[in-house]
Amino acid sequence: MEIVHVYTKLRGELGRQCLFSDRPAELLVDVLPEPSLGQEFILKTPREQAQQVGRDMSEHQVNTERFESNSCGINHVEGGWPKDVNPEEMEQTIRFRKKVEKDESYINSVLQLASVMEHCIRQNNAVDIYQEYLEDEEEEEGIQEPPSAKTINVFRDPNEVKRTITGLSWHPDSGRKLAAAYSCLEFQKTSKDMSLDSYIWDIENPNRPEMTLKPTSPLICLDYNPKDSHTLVGGSFNGQIAYWDTRRGSQPVECSSVEHSHRDPVYKIVWLQSKTGTDAFSASTDGQVLWWDVRKLSEPTERLVLDLGREGNLNRALGAISLEFEATMPTKFMVGTEQGVVVSCNRKAKTPAEKIVCTYDGHHGPIYALQRNPFFPKNFLTVGDWTARIWSEDIKESSIMWTKYQMSFLTDACWSPVRPSVFFTVKMDGVLDIWDILFKQNDPTLSLKVCDKALNSLCIQDNGRLVACGSQQGEATLLEICSGLSTLQKNEKNLLAAMFERETKREKILEARQREIRLKERSRSEQSKEEEGGQEEGEESPDQLIVRAENDFYSMVEMEQRRRKEREDESNQVLHLLVRSCLSLVLLCPPLFCISRCRTVDTFG
Repeated sequence: MEIVHVYTKLRGELGRQCLFSDRPAELLVDVLPEPSLGQEFILKTPREQAQQVGRDMSEHQVNTERFESNSCGINHVEGGWPKDVNPEEMEQTIRFRKKVEKDESYINSVLQLASVMEHCIRQNNAVDIYQEYLEDEEEEEGIQEPPSAKTINVFRDPNEVKRTITGLSWHPDSGRKLAAAYSCLEFQKTSKDMSLDSYIWDIENPNRPEMTLKPTSPLICLDYNPKDSHTLVGGSFNGQIAYWDTRRGSQPVECSSVEHSHRDPVYKIVWLQSKTGTDAFSASTDGQVLWWDVRKLSEPTERLVLDLGREGNLNRALGAISLEFEATMPTKFMVGTEQGVVVSCNRKAKTPAEKIVCTYDGHHGPIYALQRNPFFPKNFLTVGDWTARIWSEDIKESSIMWTKYQMSFLTDACWSPVRPSVFFTVKMDGVLDIWDILFKQNDPTLSLKVCDKALNSLCIQDNGRLVACGSQQGEATLLEICSGLSTLQKNEKNLLAAMFERETKREKILEARQREIRLKERSRSEQSKEEEGGQEEGEESPDQLIVRAENDFYSMVEMEQRRRKEREDESNQVLHLLVRSCLSLVLLCPPLFCISRCRTVDTFG
């Protein structure tokens, strides 16, 4: 039997009926305070009590343990065969397969698994888990995020003695690896404890490098092969060229001989567009550009001396620091020199003298970066001294666009591979500048302080989203650029093409005007020389010219003295007339001017 409790109560004692509904708040009761009750209120005296057993609190900083990951390779070996069957013998494997396929248990198991497999396939076909529902929708143009960039990872030199990152190169396929060249270019700053190694980093693991490159001399530049992602080529401090295959380990597969290499450090090396994918060419401050086949690095396949006199004199050659090669122009290449001159060359010229086509002069110091625009190859970017300049191949006198002079030295630059109007520069004060010349020409769109030390190298990934900056302290900083600076904008190519065309026309007009002025000055100088030639018979000797100059000088002095004397006489006459007029006034009115007369007499005697 269940125990039941029943509570009875009158309806009037239940209080106000609860009616639940959505309605605004309303005031039901307003009870005013009574002053009489306030007079009876008694304040309690405060009391203080000390407590000695209170728990002491303190703050502590705790660092979590760093997670270190290792990359391990796995080789799959075919297995599951009986002991009496050799998997490498094709006849034995075929005989065993035919034997198993005739077995009834094999047929039954295949039929059972087929129904399960069919169910899984239909399930996958019913729902596409990789479908992108918002792929066709365009982003709203009115809403644009402000330009920004964030640091993803920092890869530090693992050695105790830090070295400058002088070169960077992205893995051509996945873009998940970054190769960095480490060396010290400061004069007499190298030490015996300084390492010679360079590294390949996995961008997801900044704790330790994925692979170590061990050259015979510190690397200044290196470059991944765009046709074979396992091979790299690098230029050393002693002028040698080294070639690596990452599948064969850390040691170089082949090195060039010292006798046939550069005499100075190799500052730039670039892969060429060829059928074999093994050709590259390098530039050095010794004034040479050398072509190599990495399959045989014993000696270069071709050589060019950067002598503007086109005589091949190595003593008068310009030191090369940067190179530019565009795959769409396989015969053309450009060289940036220490003297601030860009040399345009043609490899397929008939004679060595014809290989140097023309020059572009506009910088006060070495040209550390030189790159063609990937969308407009006729326009190229240079960085030297305190400015970045954009040139046109048609204008050789001056650049068509340039930045204002910065407070710090510019060390490297590159175009965005995605947006034709965006380029990046790094400076000695550790700042990364991102320029969008369609948006703003005088100032960078975004300036970011990457580190406190100088930035020496810069490299951008093929998708235009990740940028790597190498510093003087051996730190490679990886930054992610916002989508606004890494996504092609609407009608951007047409607008930039119009801007380049307009600036090129303007420079052509100015160049023509300067040419006219020079021709006029030349004609005037020739006319003056002819007139001087006609007057050579009546010319005076130097002694006669000196005597004539002295006579002219003394005559001018005498004339000046006469003028001064005449001015003094005129002033004395005016003063005399003034005194006589004052005396005449005093004589006419003696009672009124007695005091004035006395003063006048005293004053003028």
